[in-house]
Order: sequence, then C-alpha cells, then structure tokens
Amino acid sequence: MPVFLRFTIVALIVVSDQITKIMADRSLELYETIEVLPIFNISLAYNFGAAFSFLNFPGGAQRWFFTAISLVVSIVLTVWLYRLTMREKWMSLAFALILGGAIGNLIDRAVYGYVVDFIQVYYGNSYFPTFNIADAGITCGAILMLWLTFFDKSEELTVKE
Repeated sequence: MPVFLRFTIVALIVVSDQITKIMADRSLELYETIEVLPIFNISLAYNFGAAFSFLNFPGGAQRWFFTAISLVVSIVLTVWLYRLTMREKWMSLAFALILGGAIGNLIDRAVYGYVVDFIQVYYGNSYFPTFNIADAGITCGAILMLWLTFFDKSEELTVKE
C-alpha cells in the first residue's frame, strides 16, 4: 500500500472521528440518549480514563499521563507505518486504523481532558461501553493486526532499512 494512501486512511479516521464527536457534543446533553435501532443508541458520554473509563481517577491526574502515552504511541506508529514495505498492505491498513484512532482520542485528551464517546450498542439490558469512531478504528486495526500476526503468514512483517 503506498505511503500516501496509508496516511490518507489515518486522516479519514481522524477527521470523521472529530466531526462526529463535535456533532454529538453540540447536539446532546451529557448522557442524553437517542434510540436509532433496537440495538444501537447515540448517547453522549465523557471518558476521563483509558479504554472503557479504566483508570478514571478523581482529580484528573491521568489526563496528562494518557496524553503522553497516546503521543508516544502515535509517534512510534507513524514511523512504523511509514517504514512498512509496499507488500505489507494489510498490516499497513491495521496500523493506519490504530494510528487514526490514537490521534483522534489524543486530540480529545489534549484539548478537553477527556474523550467524547457517543456510540452505544446493547442487547436487552446488556450494554457495551459507549465508544466513538477512534475507538472503532483502534479495535478493528488491533483485530486485523492480531489476525495477521497469528494466522496469516502470507505477509511477513518487514521494515525498510
């Protein structure tokens, strides 16, 4: 996959994530819920912790810790994504999805001190934690990367020198 296409995917994830977060934040009150389908709601929530509000400490000290981690991960993934070879199209896609999501959530943490979540999926009375486009990109990229790592040996991971 050409380098410009890799970073175009990153940009699409970041832009769509930020636009949808702004729309949700401006259209809804905190925890307001709009039913879209019998298994899907739009519901505004703020995540001050890590994934699924993990490590959400009182006082907000985690803001800069998670911002710093996100920044370091984004820099490492940017370099790695740039250095993958053209033959590694699927691994490039996985990294692009993860990087786009990491940058999307990094922007929220740096600007607001929390991540805006608004996608709520549920079945009956069982609710999956509310998430956003960036989280979906990270999750899909991680699943693809794990699949390639453990099950697909047709595309060996190499890095340009």
